[in-house]
Amino acid sequence: MQVKQSKKVRLVRLASRALIAAGLLFMPLAAVSATPPAASEYRLRMFHTHTGERIDVVYRQGSSYIPDAIARLDEFLRDHRTGTVHPYDPRLFDLLTALEQSLGKPAAEIDVICGYRTPWSNGFLRQHSAGVALHSLHMEAEAIDIRIPGISTWVLRNAALALHLGGVGYYPLSDFVHVDVGRVRQWSLGAR
Repeated sequence: MQVKQSKKVRLVRLASRALIAAGLLFMPLAAVSATPPAASEYRLRMFHTHTGERIDVVYRQGSSYIPDAIARLDEFLRDHRTGTVHPYDPRLFDLLTALEQSLGKPAAEIDVICGYRTPWSNGFLRQHSAGVALHSLHMEAEAIDIRIPGISTWVLRNAALALHLGGVGYYPLSDFVHVDVGRVRQWSLGAR
């Protein structure tokens, strides 16, 4: 009984996030670029640096998310240490699309360093590296660590900050930028 309730709660949570994202992020996406993606198609192309996998998927058409595409993105961004899949907040996908648009690189291939993390993986990273938050939004599938080939992480960081859509962490020595859909804030680790 508790498992069914948990799945139901997760489904309601995901549906609520999708509705919020569709209503709240459609305007900022339009503001980022004078021309929205072709035919209101929202596409993400990503390469996962730990699994070697690639994905190229249209995840949203206009204001409607495509459930099968969202599920493919969730699978792609699974915890690469445990294989655990968690439903992502679709606002993060919109944030990535807005970031690409703001950089003038629509549908650029994004290198993913880290997507979803189980609490176990987060604890493992906390023991073996610096700068890993105890209550990381990676564990809520609301954060991602990325870089875009051909764009410096400094430029990527500044573009993400300019969007004001969530948290931005800058990790120049590790060569990636953290973005999330939590509250707007910024930090850096290892900045020169």
